[in-house]
Amino acid sequence: MMAPRVGIIVGSASDLGIAAKAAETFAEFGVEYEVGIASAHRTPSDAANYASSAEGRGIEVVIAMAGLSAALPGVMASHTMLPVIGVPIASGPLSGSDALLAVAQMPPGIPVASVGIDGAKNAALLALRIMAARDEKIRGALAEWSLKSAEAVRRSRERVKDFPDMPRAPDSAYSPGR
Repeated sequence: MMAPRVGIIVGSASDLGIAAKAAETFAEFGVEYEVGIASAHRTPSDAANYASSAEGRGIEVVIAMAGLSAALPGVMASHTMLPVIGVPIASGPLSGSDALLAVAQMPPGIPVASVGIDGAKNAALLALRIMAARDEKIRGALAEWSLKSAEAVRRSRERVKDFPDMPRAPDSAYSPGR
C-alpha cells in the first residue's frame, strides 16, 4: 500500500457517511487517502497536529468536513500550507447553510476552498484536479472520466421521447484539459 496523498478529516463520527463519498471517488481513481476524526472545538490539539504534520507525511490536499459552525476547515488551513477543501455538512436547524457560510467566509489570509453542502464527491474531484497540475496520470484519468460523464448525459437523452431533441455539439466542442 502506498502512502496516502489526500487527507480526509471529519469533525465527528457522524460525518463518516459523507466522507465515504469522497473515499469512493479516490478509490475509483486509484488515489490513496486516509480518514481521521478531529474536532476543532473538542480536540483542537489533535486537529492542529493533523494539519501541521500532513505535508511531512506526503499529504498533498486536505479535505475537512464539518457541520454547524464548520470551524474545522479553517483550523486545518491555519496550520498547513497545503490546499484545504471544506465540505459543509447538512446538520442542525439550518440544514448546513450555516456551515456553508462558515466555510465560504474565511478571514483574509486563511483560504479554504468550499464545495456545496454534503459535496464530498466534488471535494474529491477538486482535490484530484489540484493534484493533476503535477500528475499526468491523474490528469488523464480525469479527462477520461469527464468524457464518460458527458457520454452518460448524452445517453440519457434517449429518455426524451415526447419532446424534440436538442442538437448535439460536435465532439470537439468540449475537451477537458484544454
